[in-house]
Amino acid sequence: MKNFMSVPLLGVMAFGSAALAEGPVDVSNVNSELIETAEDTEYTIATVVKVDGIAWFDRMREGVEQFAEDTGHDTYMVGPSQADAAAQVQMIENLIAQGVDAITVVPFSVEAVEPVLKKARDQGIVVISHEASNIQNADYDIEAFDNFAYGQNLMKVLGEAMGGEGKYVATVGSLTSKSQMEWIDGAVAYQEENFPDMTLAMDRLETYDDANQDYTKLKEAFTAQSDITGIVGGPMPTSAGAGRMITESGLEGQVHFAGTGLVSVAGEYLENGAVEYIQFWDPAVAGYAMNMLAVAALEGRQDQIQAGLNLGLEGYEDLTAPDESAPHKLYGAGWVGVTSENMGEYDF
Repeated sequence: MKNFMSVPLLGVMAFGSAALAEGPVDVSNVNSELIETAEDTEYTIATVVKVDGIAWFDRMREGVEQFAEDTGHDTYMVGPSQADAAAQVQMIENLIAQGVDAITVVPFSVEAVEPVLKKARDQGIVVISHEASNIQNADYDIEAFDNFAYGQNLMKVLGEAMGGEGKYVATVGSLTSKSQMEWIDGAVAYQEENFPDMTLAMDRLETYDDANQDYTKLKEAFTAQSDITGIVGGPMPTSAGAGRMITESGLEGQVHFAGTGLVSVAGEYLENGAVEYIQFWDPAVAGYAMNMLAVAALEGRQDQIQAGLNLGLEGYEDLTAPDESAPHKLYGAGWVGVTSENMGEYDF
């Protein structure tokens, strides 16, 4: 860590009008007191994501970089070029060796990163996680929303589109991606309770957060069972893989899709009707929020990092901690639903 600017100066420079005008994250109401540094300290905070170079995490990088611009801390993002748990673990090992102050992480496999995150914490490095609600070796985990409810809403949309009957398939990036598995758990539970004439056609398809894998595995599934008429997608790339498969097969209007996606990735398929509904949260805001918690933890403000905390970021104004046995797991309320009718409101 390095010293940099006084607290009063931080207040003037960090959230001035220039930063508000340029960044993707609306920080007009940000809780700046939470991230003030009492000792004029500049922290080095690395964000480690599942896969670098895909639209989702490109957007998260924008939030991480905005945090650096707004606060003066040395924050940056790294990740393997493809979903690879071992490569992500090695990156964290490297960051420990470099002596960063904090690591914020979106694990590809929670189980795989637990030992190396324990090592980081044993060396005094603060760890903040996202999309990892079952993680043990993190100071705090922050989720954009309740994962089960997120999946329930995906199924509500899909079930209504399918008329409450027929077969569907579900995708996850990895069977060890806890949050995505919880989304699908929520979707399946909602289907079983509300759409009893629908059935899950096969085991969850594991697509490694790769649109080509989504395309290939969905095509194989539809070849094996041509009466499938629905797809509920956990990972963001499924929206592109499914859109491509439905378009190429001429199945628009016959096969329905509801899943995680971004307009920048699935926009053409929303426009041509292959994809009817995507749901997401803004990864730039999530990246910003993780870095805020990292600084607050480094500054010893654990008494403020609890249910009810207002980060001043959209969707993170009133964090909840529904699991009393795990108060360090915090949830926001930050998902949005997008169709062809409102896709123009989003530029990422």
